[in-house]
Amino acid sequence: MCLNYDKQLITAGYDKKYIHKNLYHCPQNLHENPFMTRNDCIPSNIAVIMVTPMDEFGYFNFGSSNVSCMAMIETADITILEINKNLPRCLGGDQESVHISQIDYIIEGKNVPVTTLPVVEPSDIDKKIAAHIIERLYDGNCIQLGIGGIPNAVGKMVAQSDLKDLGVHTEMYADAYVEMFKAGKINGSRKSIDRYKQVYSFAMGSKELYEYIDNNPGLASFSIDYTNDPSVIKQIDDFVSINAAIEVDLFGQICSESIGTKHVSGSGGQLDFVIGAYKSKGGQSFVCLPSTITIKGQTVSKIKPTLALGSIVTVPRTYTHMIVTEYGIEKLKGKNTWERAEALINIAHPDFREELIKEADSMHIWRKSNKKY
Repeated sequence: MCLNYDKQLITAGYDKKYIHKNLYHCPQNLHENPFMTRNDCIPSNIAVIMVTPMDEFGYFNFGSSNVSCMAMIETADITILEINKNLPRCLGGDQESVHISQIDYIIEGKNVPVTTLPVVEPSDIDKKIAAHIIERLYDGNCIQLGIGGIPNAVGKMVAQSDLKDLGVHTEMYADAYVEMFKAGKINGSRKSIDRYKQVYSFAMGSKELYEYIDNNPGLASFSIDYTNDPSVIKQIDDFVSINAAIEVDLFGQICSESIGTKHVSGSGGQLDFVIGAYKSKGGQSFVCLPSTITIKGQTVSKIKPTLALGSIVTVPRTYTHMIVTEYGIEKLKGKNTWERAEALINIAHPDFREELIKEADSMHIWRKSNKKY
């Protein structure tokens, strides 16, 4: 059985609890999900999708989630729609609605409220990281924000800045975009494609966000194989991708999915946007993380000689563009192994730099003559 993303939000907490108890993750780059579904890589005998009530033309709208609903409907043996009057009607775009002739069964649902996310205020470190990124932004940038405090902090700072004519092309539409739009920063006038439209695939956030996206002609809902396709993203000049990570090693490998072998998240669209943003004319891909984390009273570095044993590589070193901590931004593209090690140690927490130098030296990726601190 396949569920649409609104139901996935509700069950996400249970997923983590049972990930090693007869529930198994299917690795994928998110933009490939509809393709994999249509090519029997992700078979589904029953598809259950929550939708808005039918309109006068016989169409149901997928609401705040348009990830791969149409692909599910096209391939499932049985298709079931659950009607929810509380879902926002999200205009397309593409593949945002389905006609009644394509459906087997309809459930009159309980009209449960749309799942909301609590507003998380960015920490002081989040703000420092965001401030480094803000310095690199300019008028006309098209922005993608991932999940977490740092992207949220960037959005708040953009709303308070002098930036203008910004565009939106993202996987997840979040409250930060609403804030930026209301501050007059977003109009999409300089986008290379989909001008004037804020493009997204699913939305997660506050009640205000769902009210904002409802029947809003300034937004366009697309399936994930459009929003996250690197070949689409790279067509948008001055693209900026901002995402978060769990840890990074001195080779530039990024882990955003697990703590060792403990599963935290799927790959999502991070790699999609890292690749697409880098290939965009004037594009910038930022992957952000605090320099340290405190676990059971012990502070450890999130920049490590090598990733923790069993950690999943979300972004290979060959694709990593820029890494950001509260100590600055370092570009890794075009750098060899010792240059990468030096760059990453430069933005690690000062308390861990000497230890990282010793590790880099033992790994033969350090040149003593390049020590600057």
